[in-house]
Amino acid sequence: EEGVNITANSLHPGAIITNLLRHHSIIDVLHRTLGRLVLKNAKQGAATQCYVALHPDAKGVSGKYWSDSNLYEPSEKAKDAELGKKLWDYTLDLVA
Repeated sequence: EEGVNITANSLHPGAIITNLLRHHSIIDVLHRTLGRLVLKNAKQGAATQCYVALHPDAKGVSGKYWSDSNLYEPSEKAKDAELGKKLWDYTLDLVA
């Protein structure tokens, strides 16, 4: 529509500790004990999404890659249009 400001960005929330492994007792114990030292909790994991969606500094920014509430330069593979087309075509084959 006219006058609508739509942005599209990519982001990485980081490694987040969740309860997804709760039914795998040994892995879950390791995940919950060691994970607390190196993984983000759910609120920390949501911070970048909230920042990009709501912070005035991110207003109008589009087509960028965010991590830890900061702009980052994507890897060379992420910027490779030919590789992106191959991935797109492969995905279409998988879901067809």
